[in-house]
Amino acid sequence: MPYRLYIKDSAKLIGTLTDEQLEELVDLLEEEDSQDHDYYIDKDVLAFMEEEGASEDLLAILRPHVSDEEGIEVEWREDTEGGAA
Repeated sequence: MPYRLYIKDSAKLIGTLTDEQLEELVDLLEEEDSQDHDYYIDKDVLAFMEEEGASEDLLAILRPHVSDEEGIEVEWREDTEGGAA
């Protein structure tokens, strides 16, 4: 099932994740509980993810939205309607 990744504050869609990419994101980053679907990502988090072996495809979705000065808060959602989030 595909998942959609959004910038949380703006609800701007930044990419679609495969099951494997979502699993990477969840495994590498901390969730407060099983209902937690958001993460703060900055340049240090991107560097950590790269060091830990995150796929280049996943990093390529995130990198354009993270600057040296600012990070982003992202949120994933299931694409339950095959096109509408």
